Amino acid sequence: MSDSEQRQLHVPYREYNSHNSTNPATLVETDALVDLSVTPNSNVILANGQPLDLLPEVEFAPSLSVDQTTAIDSPGTDRESQPLLGRLELDVTYNRFPDDPQFSELVWQAECAIDNGIFPQRIYQGSSGSYFVKNPAGKIIGVFKPKDEEPYGRLNPKWTKWMHKLCCPCCFGRSCLIPNQGYLSEAGASLVDRKLGLGVVPNTRVVKLVSKTFNYVRIDREKARMKQAILDQFPAVASHFNRIGLPPKIGSFQLFVDGYKDADYWLRRWESEPPPPHLAKQFQLQFERLVVLDYIIRNTDRGNDNWLIKYSPGSPKNGTEGEVKIAAIDNGLAFPFKHPDSWRAYPYHWAWLSQAKLPFSETTRELVLPQLSDHNFVQDLCDDLYLLFKQDKGFDRHHYDKQMSVMRGQILNLQQALKDSKSPVQLVQMPAVIVEKAKGNGAPRLFSFSDTFTQRFQNKSPFFSWC
Repeated sequence: MSDSEQRQLHVPYREYNSHNSTNPATLVETDALVDLSVTPNSNVILANGQPLDLLPEVEFAPSLSVDQTTAIDSPGTDRESQPLLGRLELDVTYNRFPDDPQFSELVWQAECAIDNGIFPQRIYQGSSGSYFVKNPAGKIIGVFKPKDEEPYGRLNPKWTKWMHKLCCPCCFGRSCLIPNQGYLSEAGASLVDRKLGLGVVPNTRVVKLVSKTFNYVRIDREKARMKQAILDQFPAVASHFNRIGLPPKIGSFQLFVDGYKDADYWLRRWESEPPPPHLAKQFQLQFERLVVLDYIIRNTDRGNDNWLIKYSPGSPKNGTEGEVKIAAIDNGLAFPFKHPDSWRAYPYHWAWLSQAKLPFSETTRELVLPQLSDHNFVQDLCDDLYLLFKQDKGFDRHHYDKQMSVMRGQILNLQQALKDSKSPVQLVQMPAVIVEKAKGNGAPRLFSFSDTFTQRFQNKSPFFSWC
C-alpha cells in the first residue's frame, strides 16, 4: 500500500436524519472517505471563501427505548419475537444459509408465496402438524414441521395424540428420546447424510415461518387481528408495535421430492415383478446407504411407510436404462440419549427385507469406512450437531453428550461390521455400545487430541425385543 493510500481510509459511521419532529429518526449507514494526512484542525478554502472541514460531521443518536435498541443493535436477540413480514429491514441473515444458496432461494420463494396469500397446506396423515409449503406458482417445494406442533407439542392439531396424552399421561412418548425435538432430528439426519455423502435424505434445515394456516392459540390470532385493525386506522400508533401479525414458528423445512412412492408399494410389487439385475444392484447400494444412516442416528421409527422409492424401469427400445433412488423422510424420532431399554425395542423394519441379508458391498465400505475410521471426522460431525442442537431453547448439554455417546457407539459397531463384511441383519444384532468421553476433574473443555473415550455395553434389554 502506497503512502497516499495509507492516508485515505473508508470509515463507516452511522448518522441519524430526522426530517421533521413527527417522524422518528432513521438510521443511515454510509462510508466516509477520510484523508488521514490532514490534521483535524486543517480546513480547505473553497472558491467562495468558506472553509470545508474534511472530517464528516457525525450526529449522536438520540436516546432510544429498550425495544428500539434491541431491534437495531441486536437483531439476533429474541428473534422469535421479530416479525416475518418486513423483518428484512432488521436482519438480512434471517432464514438465510450462505453455504447453501439454492436452499436459501427455495425458502425465500416460500416466504414470498405466503406474503402473496399462497399459504402452506396441512398434511392430514401422520401424528403431528406438518405442512406442504408452496412457491409463488403454487407448486409444493417443501415440508415444514413446526416444533410446537410435534406429536406431543402443546399445539399439535391431531386429536389422536391429544387423547393419548390426556388419557395415558404416564406412558406416552419414547423414553429414550428428548421430547419435542423432532425438528432437530430431521435437520440432524440431513446433516449426517451430507457429511457422509450418502444422498438419501432430502435437504433439511431449521427455519422460521409464519402462516395463518398454522395452528395458533386463539389469543395470538386475536392479538394479530387487533394490531392489524389499529395499523389500518392509526398507522402512527401501530408503528410502535414490536410485531404486526402472528408470531413465527421454528421448525424443520425439508425439500419435497417428486416421483417417489412409499417403499411398501414397490417392495410388494417387486415380489411379483422383480426389477432388472442392474437396477436391483442399484437399489441394493441405495438400501445400504439407508442402513448406514439409520444405524448411525439410531432411528427408532423406520417403517416401510416412511422411506420412499423412485423407480423408473427404463426401456431398451429407447436406450434408457432406468434408475432407482431412495429418499429417507420422517427422521424426527432419532438421536436418542440412550438405547431403548423399556417396553419396546423400536427395531429397524428394513432388517426383515431380503436385501438386509446380503453383506455390505465394497462400494459402501469405500464410501463411509475411511470417514468413520477418522476420529477427527467423527468429532467434526459431533461439533456440527452441537451447533445445530443448541438452537433449541431447551437445549441441555448433558443430554447432548449422551446423544453423542450413543451415536459414537453406533459408529463403532458400524465400523467393525464394515471391516468384517457383515450384513445389515448381523449389524443390528451386535450388542449396543455407548462410547463416552472420559470424565476429568476440571471444568468442561473443548475436544483435543488428548481426550480419551471409554466404551461400555448396555446390559438392560427391552421387554419386547426380537434380536
